[in-house]
Amino acid sequence: MDGSAPAWYLWGVPDLASPPSPNPAAPVPAGDPYRQACPTRRVLDRIGDRWTVLVIGALAEGTLRFSEVARRVEGVSPKVLTQTLRALERDGLVTRTVHPVVPPRVEYRLTAAGTSLREPLRALEEWAVEHLGGVLDAQRRYDDGR
Repeated sequence: MDGSAPAWYLWGVPDLASPPSPNPAAPVPAGDPYRQACPTRRVLDRIGDRWTVLVIGALAEGTLRFSEVARRVEGVSPKVLTQTLRALERDGLVTRTVHPVVPPRVEYRLTAAGTSLREPLRALEEWAVEHLGGVLDAQRRYDDGR
């Protein structure tokens, strides 16, 4: 990052534990993502991220090593995959296990919370596949009209 992002913004992903507040003394509304200060917005940022959707989908297949996740999620850079996995681990959606062998073996798996997120994210994936043609057509029509 270029240093202009606030301190609570880590790796380009909002820090769920340190919500910004226009008025720090004001109570943070809970459970209303339409309110600016509601922490659910940061949860939505995380789970709505393209890489989160794909990593959760890959880990739904079972426990995977970093390289296996990278192979399954084509196009993700090692840096972004590391950041995504760390953020998901911090949020309690993924468990990271380091095995004491040489070289170290690190595995990732979904937690119960991560598993519960799989079904809604699968619905998003299916919607994207089902509606891809219509979205591409709409984009062409829009672009041609400009």
